[in-house]
Amino acid sequence: MRGEYCVGGASFLSFVALLLLIFVHVGQINTSLVPHGIAMAKVDTSGFGKALSEAILDPDQGLYTTNYTSPLGQRNGLRQIYEFGLYSYCAYVNSSAGTCTNRTIADNFEPYVALTSDMFTNYSQYSDTMFANTTFINSSYLAYNSRVAYYFILLGTIFATIALFTGVARRAMLFFISTASSIIAALFILIGAAIWTSIVKKCEGVNTWEISQLDGGIISGIIVSYGSGIYLAWAAFACLAAATVPYMVSCCTFRG
Repeated sequence: MRGEYCVGGASFLSFVALLLLIFVHVGQINTSLVPHGIAMAKVDTSGFGKALSEAILDPDQGLYTTNYTSPLGQRNGLRQIYEFGLYSYCAYVNSSAGTCTNRTIADNFEPYVALTSDMFTNYSQYSDTMFANTTFINSSYLAYNSRVAYYFILLGTIFATIALFTGVARRAMLFFISTASSIIAALFILIGAAIWTSIVKKCEGVNTWEISQLDGGIISGIIVSYGSGIYLAWAAFACLAAATVPYMVSCCTFRG
């Protein structure tokens, strides 16, 4: 019975990890309840208009839009909240009303491009100067690393699936495959989650960035933060790492 509990525990942990990874993948593919609640990174621009007005001494007329159905990237106006997933990003004029871009495999994480492509040209020109030399504006760096992270997470998800289904049958060779798959999956998810954590952390520098020295310094008004998808990825890694132990015990002790 102890062997059955061991296999059952490993299978349960693999199932939970796979479920978490599925949630990571569906984040921001549309604005329905579950995808809307999951993102790898979030950007709150609600304070940027006031900061910009103070910096250029001019009202921010036309900076934002209240039409949540207008297409993204067409200079139709900035949204209050931007949330980025693995396949697309969505932007919201309030906590619920928003629209998303088309879904793309390994969608680039380019928050600055997303924001400025919604601004009128005059505002984006101001922004280019204000955010120069920040990681937030370094789209090539962020895009490359987010693509690398995506493929690690994708491969980790595939190996987690293999670990789950091969660990059910009572065969020594299958237990070996499930053990190896669980280890590889955990390693890949670890790398993917670590990369996403790193690039979002570097983008957080914009939260305290001064876009003007007037009045003792004007903070950008843009807030970058981790999305729940990163926490789900770390939780999936923990489950897979924990599952390797009972898988390994089953592999080493099973006799068929």
